[in-house]
Amino acid sequence: MTVLFSVMLVTASGNTAMQSILPTIGTQLNIPDFWVSAAFSWSALLWVYTAPKWARMSDHRGRKALMHLGMIGFTSSFALAGLALFLGLQGWYNALWTFIFFAFFRSLYGGLGSAAPPAVQAYVAARTARQDRTKALSLISSSFGLGTIVGPAIAPLLILPFFGLSSPMFAFAAIGVVVMVALALKLPNDDPGFEAKGVITSEPYSSAPSSNSLKDDDDHDENPEQAASPPELPPRLRWNDARIKPWLITGIMGGNAHAIVLGVMGFLVLDRLGLRGDPATGIEMTGIVLMAGAAATLLAQWGLIPLLQMGPRSSVLWGMLLAAIGCLVVGVSDGLYGIIIGFAISSLGFGLFRPGFTAGASLAVKRSEQNGVAGIVASVNGVAFIASPALGVLLYTYGGALPFWLALTMCVFIFGWGFKTLQIDETHLNSN
Repeated sequence: MTVLFSVMLVTASGNTAMQSILPTIGTQLNIPDFWVSAAFSWSALLWVYTAPKWARMSDHRGRKALMHLGMIGFTSSFALAGLALFLGLQGWYNALWTFIFFAFFRSLYGGLGSAAPPAVQAYVAARTARQDRTKALSLISSSFGLGTIVGPAIAPLLILPFFGLSSPMFAFAAIGVVVMVALALKLPNDDPGFEAKGVITSEPYSSAPSSNSLKDDDDHDENPEQAASPPELPPRLRWNDARIKPWLITGIMGGNAHAIVLGVMGFLVLDRLGLRGDPATGIEMTGIVLMAGAAATLLAQWGLIPLLQMGPRSSVLWGMLLAAIGCLVVGVSDGLYGIIIGFAISSLGFGLFRPGFTAGASLAVKRSEQNGVAGIVASVNGVAFIASPALGVLLYTYGGALPFWLALTMCVFIFGWGFKTLQIDETHLNSN
């Protein structure tokens, strides 16, 4: 779990550190906010396309191998994208080419980096008992929350005299190399050539509590002839599968609302606090706001979910309600205090929502289908970042607080729709 946690932590902290510095870099290069945000769209599109393919390939190659590939994508992307920004800030080419190169190298993360999250999720889900899966996935998901604290917190400290604003990119590329070494040396191998691989893929996980299905699966595992035969791949999981469709709709809408808010926050801080002309202070204030949101996310995933024993449905519903309140507060706030409070409340809500949606989709399918559902979940998370951040910035440029009203409306809709549609948590059923 420590190695898996580190994989997710480093990728999250690197991305949020980049998120805290890019609005200021865009200002220094005189690039419109919309194009700064749009630089991520191509990478997100690749993420959506490649994540399910990498997840399914882990049935052949092993989840550890796919995690290693994802870290290669992260490390190379940050190193090359950092180089593109550094040369652009040094005047080697104009601002347009700077962000063209940045978007191109960023696509390495979308194309290859997408292999790691579904592999980590499937690796954990395949080794976790049903009653503990929500907590386990919440722990892995919380590594993103911790990363969003670490990234903005240390980004200003990583800015070195020679490399300037691009310094954090090189620093996280170096950290990624260290994590790859730890992944290679410490994580148990699950390559299909090893017996452990068969155990992982041959233990289906029922979509609902069923002692008969679990008994059959156990009997199958104890049969030497069947155990010796190579594991069969499960049928390809479809997006319109009735078991996961409600959770995917929830994830897509909630993820887009979250992406809109995240995409606008850096620019909103610079404008409402009047920091466009002060790069150092702008990065620091943006980092403080992002750190407050990350702390609220950790409170949700490390505190509220395990303490209150929240199931997927309750996590989603309470999350959307809190996210809507947070969007309202940010939309009407002009000072740093109001922005921090509003963003923290919305992050608390989205922090409840995301593991709820992830665990709900995971619990809806069998254990043998965990790779498939993990890939789809990763794609859903990627879909949100194709157009929504750029759309949010565009609405912000011409409509002020309009993106926050849109996100609020989406959260309210999900709450009402999910209240009627999402399956009631099993803990509630059992208590009745």
